Amino acid sequence: MDETKLNTLVGSVLQDLGGAFSVPLVQIGERLGIYARLSELGPCTPSELANSMGLAERYLAEWLCAQAASKYIDYDAESNQFSMTPEQAFIFANPSSPFYLAPAFGAAVAFLNNEPQVREAFQTGNGVSWGDQTQCLSCAVARFFRPGYENHLIQAWLPSIDGMIAKLEKGIRVADVGCGHGITTAIMAQAFPNSEFTGFDFHANSIEEARKHATSHGLENVHFEVAFAKEMPGKYGLVTVFDCLHDMGDPVGGMKHIRAALDSDGSCMIVEPMAGDSVAENMNPVSRLYYSASTMVCVPTSLAQETGAALGAQAGEKRLKEVIVAGAGFSQCSRIAETPFNIVLKAQP
Repeated sequence: MDETKLNTLVGSVLQDLGGAFSVPLVQIGERLGIYARLSELGPCTPSELANSMGLAERYLAEWLCAQAASKYIDYDAESNQFSMTPEQAFIFANPSSPFYLAPAFGAAVAFLNNEPQVREAFQTGNGVSWGDQTQCLSCAVARFFRPGYENHLIQAWLPSIDGMIAKLEKGIRVADVGCGHGITTAIMAQAFPNSEFTGFDFHANSIEEARKHATSHGLENVHFEVAFAKEMPGKYGLVTVFDCLHDMGDPVGGMKHIRAALDSDGSCMIVEPMAGDSVAENMNPVSRLYYSASTMVCVPTSLAQETGAALGAQAGEKRLKEVIVAGAGFSQCSRIAETPFNIVLKAQP
């Protein structure tokens, strides 16, 4: 045994355990607004922060120490004050930031709650349908993806499709396939009031939440229906597929139906997790998250459906294009944008 390698691995595992143990603490900090208040207040003692929030000082003091040890916040020993740097606040205290990662810890809880079902699936080879997974999963996933959508969808991704903004401003029909809680659908509907948007998802509870979300924003140009990708009715100038192609049981069949539903000059925008085309390319922190999420959610979801293609969240651009072009018959497919977390593709019928 190589002692140096052992010590390096132990160090890595301890880092991971620290992150795992931090999951409930980050949720407490987010849900109680502690990060946001600390960011606003500036350097302060546990007593000062507790008094400003009406929280129990003893609990808060321990929480602050844990967060400082994780480097999520800063600690000054001389003054016994805690604070947040702009970078820390950008990640933990600013919901509008594209790197607001606090909700990801909630997703980790959902994955953990899925463990008994997925463990059984390892033995049977069966899938675990989306509706049978932990009840908080759809909410956690929606909150995890929301910052990226809010910061990139209107500002960068849609403008990358030639002429699409002008079409949306004039007014076209848009289908948002696999819309979940309707976050992307609502973002587009708010930005382009002359266009008509319909969100489709096979999960009835998510569609209920999407309708509530649209109603709360007073949106009249958006509707939501329960349907698989292969079943959605209508013709559209734009079809969007956000982070769900790899979850489909029959992604080729779904994309074939989408191609048939597009106008002759229409486009399909597909957003998928960032990934290389080989396992070797995906040995990095982002892929590590996606492989884990894929094991606990994406692969089980796909295997629970007909065909069960189980592309996985790290399918990669080459495999996605095989599905879209060679499988579904789109004439072309190209990458039009990317972020550290996303690949954005445009497909033409």
